[in-house]
Amino acid sequence: MEVYALIGQSGTGKSYKAFMVAKDKDAQYIIDDGLLIGGTRVITGNSAKKEKTKLAAVRRALFKDENHRETVKAAIKELAPERILVLGTSKKMVEQITKALELPMPCETVYINEISTDSEIDTALKSRRVEGKHVIPVPTVEVKKDFSGYFIDSLKIFRKREKSGDMAEKTIIRPTFSYLGKYEISKNALIQLVEISALQLEGVKRVNKVRIDNRPEGVIIDVEVSLTLIQRLDLMMKDIQQMIRERLEYATGLNVIAVNIWTVGLVLSDKGIYIGDA
Repeated sequence: MEVYALIGQSGTGKSYKAFMVAKDKDAQYIIDDGLLIGGTRVITGNSAKKEKTKLAAVRRALFKDENHRETVKAAIKELAPERILVLGTSKKMVEQITKALELPMPCETVYINEISTDSEIDTALKSRRVEGKHVIPVPTVEVKKDFSGYFIDSLKIFRKREKSGDMAEKTIIRPTFSYLGKYEISKNALIQLVEISALQLEGVKRVNKVRIDNRPEGVIIDVEVSLTLIQRLDLMMKDIQQMIRERLEYATGLNVIAVNIWTVGLVLSDKGIYIGDA
């Protein structure tokens, strides 16, 4: 197995560039902040960005926890990759990671200033220091449930290569140990967001009741509505589900596990007849 290292100061854009370096070195897997990543999937591991303190995050990234370390080691052994890319803030950190996971020492080291301009590094540092933003080099769908309630967004990176184009989606979060990290949103505020979102759709006469079930991995939303029937009922309810999910995730960063819609009142628009609650 060949191991490659990507080294750069914290916040200089290593995770942002990891996909590009892995492609260049033909590395099938990436070790980044406690995660084993393969292509666009998190294979196994626990993200250091979920830890509540910087010290705990460092320990997680170095695989100090035995269960965490053994799980990742077993996955690497089973996958038997030919090449793997390890990210670290220093040569010493990369050596500690490779030793913990019983990997060979890096055969080649790439430094962030060799693949990023001074302007790119400055922009990345400002994003980290001012806005508390961290990048995970996998699509949002892969980590959303683990980072519900953190600032979260997707970032699509396109890279032209000869006649074809490579595309990688990355996820931006603000972890708890950032001073701009996890935030709390009251249930009343969430209920209002749900009501406003639903009422923007044509045919929604009234939002009768909203229930919010907060869970560690996200929220489940139950909504009772009265509708003016302007198309098939199932299609109207599907539109409401989609609108609420998209607006809530965009506005709050919460992972919406499910949106359950109940129609408790119905207006037959062509006859002016209302069926349901008063």
